Amino acid sequence: MSAVYPSLAGRSVFITGGASGIGAALVEAFHAQGSRVGFIDRDAEAGQALAARLPGAWFAPCDVTDAAALEAVLAAAASALGPIQVLVNNVANDTRHAAAETDAQAWRAHLAVNLDPAFLAARAVQPGMKAAGGGVILNLSSINALLGPAGMPAYVAAKGAVNALTKALAREWGPDNIRVNAISPGWVVTERQLALWLTPEAEAAWMEQVALKARIQPSDIADLALFLASDQARRITGQNHVIDGGRT
Repeated sequence: MSAVYPSLAGRSVFITGGASGIGAALVEAFHAQGSRVGFIDRDAEAGQALAARLPGAWFAPCDVTDAAALEAVLAAAASALGPIQVLVNNVANDTRHAAAETDAQAWRAHLAVNLDPAFLAARAVQPGMKAAGGGVILNLSSINALLGPAGMPAYVAAKGAVNALTKALAREWGPDNIRVNAISPGWVVTERQLALWLTPEAEAAWMEQVALKARIQPSDIADLALFLASDQARRITGQNHVIDGGRT
């Protein structure tokens, strides 16, 4: 059971890629805190189903690679929930891709989902946060930005850029009392990972590399996000918080 953070009650929270996996855990966790939660996902069916289970949750389908659509949906969410006080840039796509087979168009497509939305969403909510006296932006990164594994160069590069962007925005917007932090998970057990890559053999190899011999669940990431978004973390900004069971 998650800790309760009274400062999160009533706060407007917006989460990208919130219909499944880590995103859904984030939506559920903030909703349980009494936050006014809005989220987007390109999977309209899954998003609507999740919103239907959470009274008061706000959902809209959105493809974050469409910058104009992302900005419009953020404006709509702010109109419905009030100015966004906590933004969680969660959306990502870790589809594997070999460097030699990643042409310019594919490279740009990977960055369009794994990097661009983090900046564009942050830029969109910053004026409202500043006017309200502050806010929190959390960017989901990955330990892959630290390890640099083969087979996903654009994803790794994007997550490395997310870490750098986090520090840059924390510095630029600190005077406005806007805190910006990154969260870098290890191998989180989601339905997508189980279906595509987390085989028993791959998991056994992972367990040999970590200090804590237990699966990382989406709720573990959500618990860290709750703390970083709360007033209990009011002096923490510009940091990359690794949660990987001791892998790195």
